[in-house]
Amino acid sequence: MRVLAFSDLHMARNRAADLVVASAEADLVIGAGDFCNARRGLKEAMQMLSGIAAPLILVPGNAESAEELTAAAPEGAHVLHGTGMTLDGLRLFGLGYGVPVTPFGDWSCDLTEAEASELLDRCEAADVLIAHSPPKGYGDVTSQDVSVGSTAVRDAVERIQPDFVFCGHIHDSWGYRGMLGRSQIANLGPKPHWFEVTT
Repeated sequence: MRVLAFSDLHMARNRAADLVVASAEADLVIGAGDFCNARRGLKEAMQMLSGIAAPLILVPGNAESAEELTAAAPEGAHVLHGTGMTLDGLRLFGLGYGVPVTPFGDWSCDLTEAEASELLDRCEAADVLIAHSPPKGYGDVTSQDVSVGSTAVRDAVERIQPDFVFCGHIHDSWGYRGMLGRSQIANLGPKPHWFEVTT
């Protein structure tokens, strides 16, 4: 299965146009959160992605709530947050929001590590884990060289060992690739990223 994955669109119209064009070659498209900015413009951001015809899996970032994303998502899209699904034999599980709690204030949709761990405990197995926040120590370094990823996500990756972990959130680490056990971790960013995923 040819998977197109991205994160942190933040209403960038040119990036959205590139993703829509690229999606014509995709069997599945995955968006790992932060489609709008500070809870504003989500409907417009979803309209920018409305040309995607492939199956679409979305996870909320800290810039939009799960409820807001579910309401605004294109028809037929699947929103995962503390939930999973199987698509053509591919097991997917998603966890949105900022983990741990961000310093951004009331607008940011965040979870404590304990809250994230409780939601991730629902996942017994997955081929692809989509988490807006990266696992602690993997693709989570800021421009100040501080590791700000999630221990709950890291613990879940170590337990589940999915083939792929798609994340975003930490813009300074966009493009990161690494391995945690047998799991390939990718901090995506808003460019098209391609993965061959087997079921």
